[in-house]
Amino acid sequence: MNFRAVAAIYTTEMMRTGRTLAQSIVSPVISTALYFVVFGAAIGGRISEIEGVNYGSFIVPGLIMLTLLTQSVMNASFGIYFPRFIGSIYELLSAPISYVEIALGFVGAAATKSVVLGLIILATSVLFVPLHIAHPFWMVGFMVLTAITFSLLGFIIGIWADGFEKLQIVPLLIVQPLTFLGGTFYSIHVLPPLWQKIALINPVVYLVSGFRWSFFEVADVSPAISLVMTFVFLFICLAIVGWIFRTGYKLKN
Repeated sequence: MNFRAVAAIYTTEMMRTGRTLAQSIVSPVISTALYFVVFGAAIGGRISEIEGVNYGSFIVPGLIMLTLLTQSVMNASFGIYFPRFIGSIYELLSAPISYVEIALGFVGAAATKSVVLGLIILATSVLFVPLHIAHPFWMVGFMVLTAITFSLLGFIIGIWADGFEKLQIVPLLIVQPLTFLGGTFYSIHVLPPLWQKIALINPVVYLVSGFRWSFFEVADVSPAISLVMTFVFLFICLAIVGWIFRTGYKLKN
């Protein structure tokens, strides 16, 4: 393992975050604060609590997960697409580093940014609502696993996309809607029975449910099932990334 190469890619990507601090960190935090104002204050005034948890506190895990998913995908997709766009990807491919090391550098940086942003939003949420984390270890575990998984998804999108427009299609038209419909602002138990079964098709439900359980010990599905589904998605993304590098899909041409 060429750790110097991994560190070089990782450091370059993290430095790019420092140059775009307002876009990478400040903007998502402000957006999340607005969600607290709109949903926590306006809707929270009508819905006092869900499953014994104050509504303002109940939406915190969902808001963190919403930011974590979208930012992981966008950071990783842009991180690998930009070298393809300017042609510097060929320097990486011809360098004495493996495909695994390239993926580690880009995905590791994207996941780190997302986790840092999630922790900042978690700290910010304390200013708005009372918060207690029942299982800090599992909270961090779900956060890291989700960030890595969706950074891998973003890495795949960044290789697949052949234009900046395509970079936005999956995050805006697929990931974000699935997150909103995945129990971010509500429990799927409030839905009619038929829609509860339909909601279980949405993979984001398992991520949000497991993450929320680590806070309040309430969940829409079993935490064990949430963990298994997260690993399943992770292994699927790893398999696709492995296939991309074995075949040279959109890299060698």
